[in-house]
Amino acid sequence: MTSLSFFILLTACSQSAPKTENTSSPAATRQAALIPLAIRTAKATHRFTVEVALTEQQQEQGLMFRKTLAPDSGMLFPMEPPRTASFWMKNTVIPLDMLFIHTDGSIAFLKSNAAPYSREPVSAGIPVAAVLELAGGRAAELGIQQGDRVSWGNCVLAARADHATNSPKDRLNFCPND
Repeated sequence: MTSLSFFILLTACSQSAPKTENTSSPAATRQAALIPLAIRTAKATHRFTVEVALTEQQQEQGLMFRKTLAPDSGMLFPMEPPRTASFWMKNTVIPLDMLFIHTDGSIAFLKSNAAPYSREPVSAGIPVAAVLELAGGRAAELGIQQGDRVSWGNCVLAARADHATNSPKDRLNFCPND
């Protein structure tokens, strides 16, 4: 399978049996990095702490088999280079909001409350820099919509976004220009 094909079906695509959190395999014991993420709407900036799915194993697992997701958390799937991504909800127990993020940091497409266990692909239909998954219904609760701006990593922590760097090799930081 090519790298591109793999990323086209990132979330919940694994045909394997559920992985438990108490397994001793090296891949399963690697924790996803936690980073700050901010979404700026017309009315407010909403802050989250999200897991980043960087490795192939983390991307295959995604949020499968999770029974809960805190309101201020989520999972980010950065894509370098940007590409058209398609996600599905196979083996995902809870509904999710999927935010597909343009390279300029704006939300290109938002799928609200993707149905658990659905095999129907969800895609923005255009290349994106990342996909963010939040608890189902959270985007509507906060008034998040297409066109709102997303940033993560150092630029969320910096007093001013221009002090942060956005290196193509560092998927843990995304500081789009305003």
